[in-house]
Amino acid sequence: MFAPGNQLKPNHVKPVEQKKVTQTQAKKQAGPSFKDILAGEMQGVKFSAHAQARLQARNIKLSESQLNRIQSGVEKAASKGARESLVLIDNLALVVSIKNKTVITAVDDKNIKENVFTNIDSAVIM
Repeated sequence: MFAPGNQLKPNHVKPVEQKKVTQTQAKKQAGPSFKDILAGEMQGVKFSAHAQARLQARNIKLSESQLNRIQSGVEKAASKGARESLVLIDNLALVVSIKNKTVITAVDDKNIKENVFTNIDSAVIM
């Protein structure tokens, strides 16, 4: 016990042990980095396996411009609180999960007539 008037002697003071933490250990302890979270948020629209099959079966090829417009449509729908949207772009109809930023299915102009789209809460015309 330390009492007033007593002096600490340097040989009685022991340094606190420092644990070396590698960068990998630091990342595991801290969770995903800001960079990782930002990269995840910045990713564009994804296509489900079903949508990819529909695009391939119907020989639908999306240009970079169309992908950007789809992304823009998804962002607009998200800003309005939409959950599942029908995104119309050129001669294509895409059902998109806004929350997951995932195209669920795609229909071209040849197959769009007399189709009924269900389980959507909004439509975005781009």
